[in-house]
Amino acid sequence: MSSVLTRRGLAALALVPVAGCAGAPPAQAQRSAVAALPDFADLAERVLPAVVNIAVTTEQRGAEVPAELRGTPFERYFRERRGRGPQVQGAGSGFIIDPSGLVVTNNHVIGNATRVVVSLQDGQEYQARVVGADELTDLAVLRVEAARPLPAVPWGGSGGLRVGNWVLAAGNPFGLGGSVTSGIVSARGRDIGAGPFDDFIQTDAPINPGNSGGPLFNMAGEVIGINTAIYSPSGASAGIGFAVPSDLARPVVDQLLRGGRVERGWLGVSVQDLPPEEGARRAQPAARGVLIAGVERGSPAARAGLRAGDQVVAINGDRVETSRVLVRNIAAVAPGQTVRLSILRDGRPAEIPVQVGRRPQTPQG
Repeated sequence: MSSVLTRRGLAALALVPVAGCAGAPPAQAQRSAVAALPDFADLAERVLPAVVNIAVTTEQRGAEVPAELRGTPFERYFRERRGRGPQVQGAGSGFIIDPSGLVVTNNHVIGNATRVVVSLQDGQEYQARVVGADELTDLAVLRVEAARPLPAVPWGGSGGLRVGNWVLAAGNPFGLGGSVTSGIVSARGRDIGAGPFDDFIQTDAPINPGNSGGPLFNMAGEVIGINTAIYSPSGASAGIGFAVPSDLARPVVDQLLRGGRVERGWLGVSVQDLPPEEGARRAQPAARGVLIAGVERGSPAARAGLRAGDQVVAINGDRVETSRVLVRNIAAVAPGQTVRLSILRDGRPAEIPVQVGRRPQTPQG
């Protein structure tokens, strides 16, 4: 049925006047309309060599040691014989960002892998080492050792993306191997509840299980996103896929390459957005800001003198209007650095310097 719909769509395009083709014969008008559609063949040929398949082996946990055996000579026997479960295979995608063998993928692709194998489009396979991973943005970096420089793809900027731009998704859907799909940017800045740094690109380029960690390209062959999640009642593509934008991913990847982990700033506050009517009641709507609902004892915010009820309206002079923006901007500050918060307290403006702390595992803000 989809092929019928596609043919009907092309036929309909032939009826739309094309600039410079007024009065042209129907066959010529149809050729002009078809020529206006993008052709991804050259792009796919150029980027696919740097897109990899990732095979993951994990060891499933076995049964817990019974309480009556713990601390006895039989505990070791139990762990060796029954404590280990069967090996589980998984598959995902990734892409090479440096000819030396650096590969970017999703954290959930590698999970707690005991063995990771990266396969190139030409059939070459390499055992990979995990350089670092970040659970909050679901990103990971692998390294493979190859005797030759490997094909790589460049990063692109996601900030200039517009809804409606063409994109190409590449990866390893259902473990079938290198595949590409095309579509457009459906939306930007999507929050799907995956974590505090949700800022996904939504696309209708078909993304399926196994595509996780694969690149989302613009028409210049630059990586502008990392395919990470899908919305799917059936488990397969429903035309709603989500990619981590490159502008968010690149700094995370850089930190993972430097130290294997991501250090994020932290204030130690719980925050909430103010509705417009509440902002208008408390102060001018233009300075609505973000309400501090609570301050953790002993946190950087507490030491700086911030209080519940304060409204943060700017960080280092840059306006802050949502709690998501505040959390992200503070997280981007290196622990130990000082930021200047512009606040409203009881309707009166104030400037408070805060030395940012290191974000713990499960903070609020």
